[in-house]
Amino acid sequence: MSVEYNVYCDESCHLENDGINVMTLGAVWVPKDSVAEISKEIRAIKQKYSKNPKQEAKWTRISYVERELYIELVKYFFERKDLKFRCVLVPNKFALDHKRFGQTHDEWYYKMYYATLSYIFDKQNRFNVYIDIRDTNSYQRSQKLLDVCSHSLYDFHKEIIKKIQPIRSDEVELMQIVDILAGAIAYENRKFDEAHSFNKTKKEIIELIKKESKNNLRRTSYLKEDKFNLFVWSAQ
Repeated sequence: MSVEYNVYCDESCHLENDGINVMTLGAVWVPKDSVAEISKEIRAIKQKYSKNPKQEAKWTRISYVERELYIELVKYFFERKDLKFRCVLVPNKFALDHKRFGQTHDEWYYKMYYATLSYIFDKQNRFNVYIDIRDTNSYQRSQKLLDVCSHSLYDFHKEIIKKIQPIRSDEVELMQIVDILAGAIAYENRKFDEAHSFNKTKKEIIELIKKESKNNLRRTSYLKEDKFNLFVWSAQ
């Protein structure tokens, strides 16, 4: 029986010259029929901890004050069997040599998007993909990505991948779950200055994700691990 899935994608540290060694591209996918219920439950968790349900939950905003909120959001992801996560980790952006491969950073970035999404797609089901808006060219690039993904499945009539659409991440609860999980993986693999003061609450969230996923957030998952699947990509 065919299932229609919604796939929500977000990235962390994707800029070419931001001075950060790491980049992550993450995606959460879930049956479309479950989206409304899950969104309602995430908003309820926010309200439980006196957070405006319309206010975005983000990795960069994690602090001790909202510690319990983010712990519960992570636990919620792992407890919902119909929620699944895929992430591509680039541990060393400094090793990239775009000139050698005749590509721009943007072109490479969308290749990494393909590497993220190709794991999720199959010919038996249907998919609606939502990616975070980057700039005014996001729609044009998303349609190129749609063409590449569809052709890889011989889906020339867009019957399997129905759309890839840029959206605002702050308006979609499930995008916020992606942001937290992908942000944690980036933080765990980022190289900081010796004087850097680590966020203890973020480190606690990372340890929780390690425990629940049974992954140290630095290694590629087994191919069949679809609840929390991590792929470590190397420029070498």
